[in-house]
Amino acid sequence: MKRCLFVLLILNFAFAAFCQQSAESETAQRLHKIGLINIKTIDKDIVVDLKYATTDNFTGKNMYGDFREAYLQPEVAKMLASAQKKLREKHNDWNIIIYDAARPRSVQQKMWDVVKNTDWKNYVASPTRISMHSYGVAVDVGIVDTQGNIIDMGTGFDEFTEKSQPRYEQKFLQEKKLTRQQINNRLVLRNAMKSAGFRSIQNEWWHFEAMTREQAKQKHKPID
Repeated sequence: MKRCLFVLLILNFAFAAFCQQSAESETAQRLHKIGLINIKTIDKDIVVDLKYATTDNFTGKNMYGDFREAYLQPEVAKMLASAQKKLREKHNDWNIIIYDAARPRSVQQKMWDVVKNTDWKNYVASPTRISMHSYGVAVDVGIVDTQGNIIDMGTGFDEFTEKSQPRYEQKFLQEKKLTRQQINNRLVLRNAMKSAGFRSIQNEWWHFEAMTREQAKQKHKPID
């Protein structure tokens, strides 16, 4: 009897796992097969809102189709979970929100086609260079409270202006175009991410990388 119950539990677990995977988009299933991890399986409290799966992004178009999941390389997913833990230690009612994670090169090409002849081209990696997102080692994040309110960073995600660039924060503070609280909110995010081993960049407050480009090339293949 006990053996039958054990077998039944195993079968139920396998069926539930199958159903969960089947519910994911084809892109998510493909990323899973090549070894990337759905961040929700690591930390369910991290919020996922892939902006390029909506029209609420700088292109005004859905670039991802039905792909709604945030996938990362396994070690990067663990780093992000660590950053979430560090954030919650300081602010127990705040969570990391993911705006973008692993990004197939096919999507990168579509994004590049939108910006290549515009002033935005410096904010989007050319497909020939390969975005760090396309290695699964970069993530775009913000902070949201447990009521679903976005924590104010002074600009929105993928707002391609100088106000979004960390290097100009003190300038805009002095000009009263960014507040001290907005900059402090960015610092909370940066400190949590850096404490987990991420690197920030100087032209986007939301973008973080788990390693250098050379390390990414050595460790991972680009995602097609």
